[in-house]
Amino acid sequence: MPAIIAIPAFKDNYIWLIRHGGNAAVVDPGDAAPVFEVLAREQLALTAIVTTHHHADHVGGNVALLARHAVPVFGPAGEYIPGRTHALREGDRIDVPGVALTLDVLDVPGHTAGHIAYVGRNADDGDHPILFCGDTLFAGGCGRLFEGTAGQMWSSLAKFARLPVATRVYCAHEYTQANLRFAEAVEPGNRELTARVGVEAQKRERALPTLPSTMGVELATNPFLRAGTPIVRAAAETHAGTRLAEAVDVFAALREWKNAFRG
Repeated sequence: MPAIIAIPAFKDNYIWLIRHGGNAAVVDPGDAAPVFEVLAREQLALTAIVTTHHHADHVGGNVALLARHAVPVFGPAGEYIPGRTHALREGDRIDVPGVALTLDVLDVPGHTAGHIAYVGRNADDGDHPILFCGDTLFAGGCGRLFEGTAGQMWSSLAKFARLPVATRVYCAHEYTQANLRFAEAVEPGNRELTARVGVEAQKRERALPTLPSTMGVELATNPFLRAGTPIVRAAAETHAGTRLAEAVDVFAALREWKNAFRG
């Protein structure tokens, strides 16, 4: 299985570097400088750029990277991605050059209109699929609805919820502790959530990433994936001051609550 390494960028972004031998591909390189630094330090050859959506903090490094490395750029068909050579939609499958990894594409609109995600499986580690989800799913949270609707985002998250619980979740921001503070406001009696808060705090005290998460952990502790549960529904209804008929309505109320949350 290729090694997946977090490259910190900006204030709280992660660029994911997929390493196999002396080759490396990068996922969502918003900034070229830290990628160049790792490539030089580890003496790696860049073989591909993989992108989930068009926001600058995910594609801003593409042009500079391509100026030094003539590599393919994979990205969503429905969005402008600098340097894109392969336009992808749900159902597509790619073999990422040089890193022995096959990725299947999911359409996951909501954060942006054409956002995609990648699910990878490797014959050597088939029990632990991997998910590169950009800004659709976060550890303990989900992305804001900049271009899509609550219904679209709820449907996108439902695709992730059907993945194996062992799936490793590689999202693109270190938002975990802030997200878990909101999760505790929604579901203060969730013992698995309380335990997770402690685990993630210990990681950050040691300056370690809280990622990757797993789908099993997210399903147990992420309120946005738990909008169909009675306890989360009740909390959202209390906050909204109205009955919420469907899970998507609960999700929409949670997203509005989180937008205004200052905990």
